[in-house]
Amino acid sequence: QVQLVESGGGLVQAGGSLRLSCAASGLTFSSYVMGWFRQAPGKEREFVASIARSGRNTDYADSVKGRFTISRDNAKNTVYLQMNSLKPEDTAVYSCASSLRLAYRLSPNVYEYDYWGQGTQVTVSS
Repeated sequence: QVQLVESGGGLVQAGGSLRLSCAASGLTFSSYVMGWFRQAPGKEREFVASIARSGRNTDYADSVKGRFTISRDNAKNTVYLQMNSLKPEDTAVYSCASSLRLAYRLSPNVYEYDYWGQGTQVTVSS
């Protein structure tokens, strides 16, 4: 079965950096658009970033543009999220997701993603 397993979360001071990883199994990874989403306590899940199947195209939420970078290694079935200049408002559970239906599109819509990981906690202290 499809599994997405995130790692790399933790506690960091404001201005610091973290790199999240999401290892995928049970699917043809290079056929899936991948995305990162986050959910803070009491808030809805929100889009962070997405990356095309080839890795050539990416999309970001305005709140993280210029600070976060999404990338993928299709040979390792892994997608990454490099997070720099972290702010307390970035505190959330970060989850990766995969979408087969998006094909050649990118989308911030959670409903267009088929499989989800359990998430990893990121806490940014002020």
